[in-house]
Amino acid sequence: MDPHIRTAFDKNLEAVQAQVMRMGGMVEDALLRAAEALDKRDEALATEVRKGDKAIDALEEKIHTDCARIIALQAPAASDLRTVLTVMRIVGSLERSGDYAKNLAKRSLVLNEMQVVPGSSGSIVRMARSVVALLHDALDAFANRDVELAEDVRRRDADIDQMYNALFREFLTHMMEDPRNITSCMHLHFIAKNIERVGDHATGIAEQVIYLVNGTLPDADRPKADMTALPPTTQD
Repeated sequence: MDPHIRTAFDKNLEAVQAQVMRMGGMVEDALLRAAEALDKRDEALATEVRKGDKAIDALEEKIHTDCARIIALQAPAASDLRTVLTVMRIVGSLERSGDYAKNLAKRSLVLNEMQVVPGSSGSIVRMARSVVALLHDALDAFANRDVELAEDVRRRDADIDQMYNALFREFLTHMMEDPRNITSCMHLHFIAKNIERVGDHATGIAEQVIYLVNGTLPDADRPKADMTALPPTTQD
């Protein structure tokens, strides 16, 4: 590749990777704010999170457009092409995670109209913080091409599954103790499941980092501890 073209290509690639990190920060913020809105029963904050999802979607579209332009105009090969493809996969995971944050905010608005399930929102907040930490590390692994950190993210996804399992059991207990909790607990269960799915997307990003650095995806299945899952064919 001509040195001038190489320089332009590197700048374009750096730009889209910087946008990925910006998008990741937006998703992390949306998840934390949605969990806070649930915990504080803050309708205004939940509404802000819902509206903010449009900016995440717009950034995803821009990154995909920029990646398509790089492929069309500069025809990257080998590791360069792998980088572009990895970026496109990562932003897809981030966009989906942003959707989960929006859904959390939407359900928190519904829950505001119902009686409080004792201790539930605090548990949701703790799980959301753990998932955001996982997502943050996955993005750091991408930025630094850190395979060791990416593998650590894969291992820690099992911790998120355990948190989800504990919440699932907690919600079942509340429903059995008082049937008036059933509707609230169903909404809370879907919220917990959405947060667990963000953990799966964070793990998927970590696996893309391993692919980016090594050229192959990890061979071994990542550890899973979700004991409530439906058969694979019915999952999202």
